[in-house]
Amino acid sequence: MSEVVKLRPPLKDADVTRLSVGDRVAIDGTIYGARDAAHKKMVDLLDAGKPLPVDLHGGIIYYVGPTPAPPGRAIGAAGPTTSGRMDAYAPRMYEYGVKATIGKGYRAPAVVESLVKNRAVYLIAVGGLGATLSGRIKAAKVIAYPELGTEALWEFKVEDFPAIVANDSRGRDAYKEGQEVWAKKLAVA
Repeated sequence: MSEVVKLRPPLKDADVTRLSVGDRVAIDGTIYGARDAAHKKMVDLLDAGKPLPVDLHGGIIYYVGPTPAPPGRAIGAAGPTTSGRMDAYAPRMYEYGVKATIGKGYRAPAVVESLVKNRAVYLIAVGGLGATLSGRIKAAKVIAYPELGTEALWEFKVEDFPAIVANDSRGRDAYKEGQEVWAKKLAVA
């Protein structure tokens, strides 16, 4: 089992170019939560030459729509959203300067190409662990687009937030590589 790589945003090129497919990471510090509705608003701002509500250069965006916080917790369940919903917006966000995104599921080829071009990474969190992952979020607040409800732009303070590198900045793809490995194993069986 590989050693866990600690990440603390804002990330620099060197932070992400050292990561490889399969690396386990633990994130400390500030990350941002957003789903497709917030991404559309942010990309519209960028395309209009306007500033974002928060500086996301070097940032990590977690694709999440958290549930309301129960007593004693910063946030309710906070499991990853299917990343393909953000594929239309992701290249523009990486071009802007976002260095990592977290979600679940594979990414479109244009997104993988953008990761290479912009020296960024795509991380996956385990779906179905929303309650467990929310325990790693120590503080949460909506910082923009409150009218979107759970799909607002969130700021999270996290400690040891776990993720795995699914797409690295060199174009490797854990989903594609995994399918190739299993296709070879099944062909022999």
